Amino acid sequence: MFKKLYVGNLAPKATEDDVKNLFAEFGEVHSVKIIMDWETGSSRGFGFVEIAAESAPGAISALDGKEYMGLNLRVNEARDRRQGGRRGGGGHSGGFGGRRSGGRRQSW
Repeated sequence: MFKKLYVGNLAPKATEDDVKNLFAEFGEVHSVKIIMDWETGSSRGFGFVEIAAESAPGAISALDGKEYMGLNLRVNEARDRRQGGRRGGGGHSGGFGGRRSGGRRQSW
């Protein structure tokens, strides 16, 4: 059984193999996924590691806050998407200026 861990504050040059090797010293790594920006193709600075469940607490305590490639990592157990993060619906509303009188200017 594996636990999914969130790994934040990753250096832009960190590869999935780099992260896998970092976590492998704590136990079997099932998968690594660094999240990429879909427009630029560059790393968004975070990712997820699936590691053997019994190894997860040790990896979290050893690596959370550890300096890696010049940045201090953030490592914790990943939350299910439904328990936090973004909610649907976007953040835009309206968009047609400030007049509330129906759009026609009243001339006096």
